[in-house]
Amino acid sequence: MSLATNVIELPVATRKGRNVIIVASGKGGVGKTWFAITLAHALSRAGRRVLLFDGDLGLANIDVQLGLQPEKDLGFVVAGRLTMRDVVSTVPETGFDMISGQSGSGSLATMHQSRVAALRDDLIKIAGDYDDTIIDLGAGLDQNVRMMTVGNGRCLVVCTEEPTSLTDAYAFIKVTSLEHPSTDMRIVVNMAPSKNEGMRVYETLHKVCKKFLNLSPALAGIVRRDSHVRESIRNQTALLTRHPNSTAAGDVEKIANQLIAER
Repeated sequence: MSLATNVIELPVATRKGRNVIIVASGKGGVGKTWFAITLAHALSRAGRRVLLFDGDLGLANIDVQLGLQPEKDLGFVVAGRLTMRDVVSTVPETGFDMISGQSGSGSLATMHQSRVAALRDDLIKIAGDYDDTIIDLGAGLDQNVRMMTVGNGRCLVVCTEEPTSLTDAYAFIKVTSLEHPSTDMRIVVNMAPSKNEGMRVYETLHKVCKKFLNLSPALAGIVRRDSHVRESIRNQTALLTRHPNSTAAGDVEKIANQLIAER
């Protein structure tokens, strides 16, 4: 799994980003966005003031998964028509706020690195108004994805049992740990057939990180495979709204409660 990657020199992140939770994967198709939405909802249900930011700058889809059509999104900010605060909206029936990306547009993905850094810094300022700010990071390791990473907070790397998912999760952990050594890196195993199988997946990734990176990312939690997840996504409804007592909902709430207990 050894992977050579060029490191981008990034500005030192402000300490104000410590309440930021990055949700990353390194690879698409592992349920990262679904997990970010459900985690935001779980934290909100627990009484936290939560902001969810769609950090996939080219293929934003939080609004799609939730069946929303925001009148204002990040595209207005990039165009200079509105400020970041102007595009914050509250997601109905969840209690958390959201900054939507520009779904289906590649323009945000090709922004200059300095502009992405400015968006990140604006977001960190807004994060001070919330207990938790969750950034649903885009998949992959390109420059703009890496520029949206805030190094002072916690980073939950979502993976599945698929070998390609583990390889890409390892690559993300490697690059991020080099660029942001202070990041609190943790692993979320999603769509696990069982808790035991989820633990096996975690131990496999942890072993490789320990051997090649001398890192020991903690286990944030295991989310078991649950047919209610696919059904809620198909109906564009948050899982904790449609099936609050489902297995996957309980697993994400457990992760949320652990994050709260640490604050």
